[in-house]
Amino acid sequence: MQRSTLKTWFLVHKWTSLVCTVFLLLLCVTGLPLVFGEEIAHLSEPHVDAPQARAAPRDLDAQVRTALAAYPGNVPLFVGWDWDGHTVYVNTGTRPDTPPPQMKTALLDASSGQLLPAPQFNEGVMYFLYRLHTDLFLGLPGMLFMGAMGLLFAVAIVSGLVLYGPFMRRQPFGTLRTGRSRRLAWLDLHNLLGVVTLGWALVVGITGAINTIAKPLEQAWQSEQLGEFAARYAGQPRPVVLASLQAAVDTARAAEPGMRPAFVSFPGTGYSGDHHYGVFMQGSTPLTERLYRPVLIDAGTGALTAQPQLPAYMTVLLISQPLHFGDYGKLPLKILWALLDLLTIAVLVTGLYLWFKRGSTEARVTEIERAARTGDTA
Repeated sequence: MQRSTLKTWFLVHKWTSLVCTVFLLLLCVTGLPLVFGEEIAHLSEPHVDAPQARAAPRDLDAQVRTALAAYPGNVPLFVGWDWDGHTVYVNTGTRPDTPPPQMKTALLDASSGQLLPAPQFNEGVMYFLYRLHTDLFLGLPGMLFMGAMGLLFAVAIVSGLVLYGPFMRRQPFGTLRTGRSRRLAWLDLHNLLGVVTLGWALVVGITGAINTIAKPLEQAWQSEQLGEFAARYAGQPRPVVLASLQAAVDTARAAEPGMRPAFVSFPGTGYSGDHHYGVFMQGSTPLTERLYRPVLIDAGTGALTAQPQLPAYMTVLLISQPLHFGDYGKLPLKILWALLDLLTIAVLVTGLYLWFKRGSTEARVTEIERAARTGDTA
């Protein structure tokens, strides 16, 4: 590699790392408990056990009426299922387009309809960590900014791998030269941990960047595909009296045999237009349970309107979201994700130490060239 090319890669690695390191540390620290968010929620939320004692599921329309009685004046927005916990949640708000932080959640036993204690969207430590992790409490601008930091992280990883090449050719893998200078030992540790976490860090960084554009992608899908069906109802007011929710879900089940409902969006929420229930079906495997298949049911008549296919970019988004937090492999994969997260924190900390102990750019490039020739550094 020519010296000018080597110097360019060094500068790319140096500045992309410096710009994103503080934010990456924040993401790693806040992301660690979020990896176990589901398990933490299950510890604090009630679940209905004893499967042999479970009765038939209660009518969904009755579940919604119970939820609305708990929050008078609200309207239903979403209904969803926790199949493992045998519970149903109903999200309500003061208007159909209520944003998530202002929604109220009612959690009910799927069979008896008993109201259970439920955490709200905008409460608790996990909500605080989630907002800090995703958008710094700045909404979409903050989310896009964190996505840009994720892309810079990916560039820093690739450029770091290019610079590590000279050391790999001349040194056994995993070499830690601890008998010389402290900076050299930290450099070897930084390089080793960086290579060990390389694949994982790229996956998490890129999927994190994809997740930050979730809202624009969802809006694009809604305007493109759902807009086509909404056009058939142009000029018609949103229905005041809605058809049976239970019948709508039953119709969706018949239309997608072998799948189960994940959640239902009510008219006006943005997920299914102003005139439809959106019954989002899912499979039962770790992968297919993330790939929702929407079924649109006319909210006025209860008739099946369409089964639109999700575009490729929505499929990529739906796969990226759980992959970012290691949700595919249940607890064993999450533990691996947490260990790699801790190693990445070590990479970032050692990188900061090396920056504080930096010399001139010319000296560092000379060091890399020497490593390429002899496998050693000054």
